[in-house]
Amino acid sequence: MGEANISSERRINVLFVCSRNKWRSPTAEAIYRNDSRVAVRSRGTARAARQTVRAADLTWADLVLVMEDKHRRRLLAHFPGESRFLPIEVLHIPDDYQFMDPELAELIRLAAEPLIAEAIAKD
Repeated sequence: MGEANISSERRINVLFVCSRNKWRSPTAEAIYRNDSRVAVRSRGTARAARQTVRAADLTWADLVLVMEDKHRRRLLAHFPGESRFLPIEVLHIPDDYQFMDPELAELIRLAAEPLIAEAIAKD
């Protein structure tokens, strides 16, 4: 009885990743920041990113949502130990939008929501 309540109240940690952590991943973080189901962070894979992804971010994450295939490949190459058993899903969102662009926000919701719901159901 108590165990069911604990698991249903646990938030999963979701890491959103793009290249420069400037538009796409910060938009995703902003969209999900007040979602009680998740704790969120956003990072970038480029050296010039506002916040560059670190091993600690991957250790923290229960689910990693990257914008493009290249981001997944970079995480697997640079963090083989931390990413080995971590679900890293590609949202397939191109770098064509500004921060909080309504179309970008809708694409993120459509792509991320089923993956987040699935991760929560598995938890």
